[in-house]
Amino acid sequence: MKQFINAKETMVTDAIDGTIASSGGLLTRLDGYPHIRVVVRADWDKSKVALVTGGGSGHEPAHAGFVGRGMLTAAVCGDVFASPSVDAVLAGILAVTGPAGCLLIVKNYTGDRLNFGLAAERARSFGHNVSMVIVDDDVALPDLPQARGLAGTLFVHKIAGALAEQGANLETCTLAAERVIKSSRSIGMSLDTCTVPGSLKEDRIPDGMAELGLGIHGEAGVEQVAAGGAHDAMVKVVEKLAATMPATPHVALLNNLGGCTVLEMAILANDLLKSQIGSQVQYMVGPDAMMTALDMHGFSVSVMELAKGDVELLTQPVAVAGWPGCKPVTAPKVLQLPDGLSPIRAPASSHAATQAFLTDCCNVLIAAEADLNALDAKSGDGDTGSTLATAARALIGAMDRLPLADHTQLYRAIGLELSQTMGGSSGVLLAILFAAAGDASSSGLPMRDALQAGLDRMRQIGGANLGDRTMVDALLPALEALPFGLDAAARAAREGANFTATLNRAKAGRATYINPEQLLGHVDPGAEAVARLFEHLAQ
Repeated sequence: MKQFINAKETMVTDAIDGTIASSGGLLTRLDGYPHIRVVVRADWDKSKVALVTGGGSGHEPAHAGFVGRGMLTAAVCGDVFASPSVDAVLAGILAVTGPAGCLLIVKNYTGDRLNFGLAAERARSFGHNVSMVIVDDDVALPDLPQARGLAGTLFVHKIAGALAEQGANLETCTLAAERVIKSSRSIGMSLDTCTVPGSLKEDRIPDGMAELGLGIHGEAGVEQVAAGGAHDAMVKVVEKLAATMPATPHVALLNNLGGCTVLEMAILANDLLKSQIGSQVQYMVGPDAMMTALDMHGFSVSVMELAKGDVELLTQPVAVAGWPGCKPVTAPKVLQLPDGLSPIRAPASSHAATQAFLTDCCNVLIAAEADLNALDAKSGDGDTGSTLATAARALIGAMDRLPLADHTQLYRAIGLELSQTMGGSSGVLLAILFAAAGDASSSGLPMRDALQAGLDRMRQIGGANLGDRTMVDALLPALEALPFGLDAAARAAREGANFTATLNRAKAGRATYINPEQLLGHVDPGAEAVARLFEHLAQ
């Protein structure tokens, strides 16, 4: 089992109980488990219009996560991706509806429409004033007569909920909900399908592809397209939205379908605001997980035209767990670096041979990126190759501002460049090495001795020694053998790197956290990088 559930049969009630228990007393539920699963505002007194929604579970925090002051009054929860029963919906309506009436907000799926619709009819027969709106914001297939309801539903929850909280009547809330539905558009994209508990996962999306225009129940999208990264994905999503958007101010909601990391969502947010509709997006909701599809590795974008008064309703405070807030999109104010941190650079100078040598070394590291990452995945966090390649690319890009004709200043300049562009402990340690090599060179030491002095300083500060399973195991013997020629240095570096595969314990670096059994037989990626560099130079 690769999901943290107890049993398929109880996972929805377990989740509801957890949501209520962690709400700080803001939520409660109706009796009737397991057939009736209705989450309700604990402070509800039936004095205002009630807002009820629901549907299948698996979309958390929707729907229970939006129950609270300023948004929903109750959420009726079905099984995973399955509509709740008529009796469950009716129980929710009867429990929260007073003289002001009840608005049902339903996503456009057949099961939801039928069950909520019949429950509304039965509630009306009991004398309750009930209206219902159907959300159909999906634009994946613009000509589809029954467009699906996606995360644009949250705009309806927020605006109708704010109006109800202010005391608006049922007609006003219903008309506002219908207006929001007409002015909302959504579309999603995913790199993978979701995993439904108790069912086999459908692996229909090949590596290197993404699915555009898919729903929130794992159903197939409109088309499969090449996956070209965050920017490319956002371009394709925005293209569909822009075709149906008027050239007016909008609010955008960036929704995590469940499996994207926070880092990915932040990148997507940046790309959305830089896209062709970015100038129209004046307010932003998210990025956050709001209407998910279990663990689907994808996202959706919803946009809504802003009418008069909408901003006030969207930004009105709420007491719910799932709403991340609606914030204005503003240009960032970049602060100047504090005094003393702005780098002091030596004047640039040209030297063709040195530039060719450095570029060649950088290209070796760039070419080894994937191999070094694979090695590091066995003994660390899998990023050594990317870290070195990023620094190498930055160094190539900085060639025109390096003092190439002055090796003393060049060591220091390389150290400065690495400290700014190379992350992790490796960047700091190599920056120390080259800075100390520059100091040694300024005292008249030749290149090999200057680099040896830099390595000594790096070892002193970093604490790594021979046999500790680091790049030192290859770099130190290589420098010691360098007076005998590049061939000797390359052989020494390779022997040192291979030696690290015989060590089942690291005494420095992130590999110290790895079980010894995982290290044995795998060359340290830093040592491997040094060995490959010297072997290339010896050719």
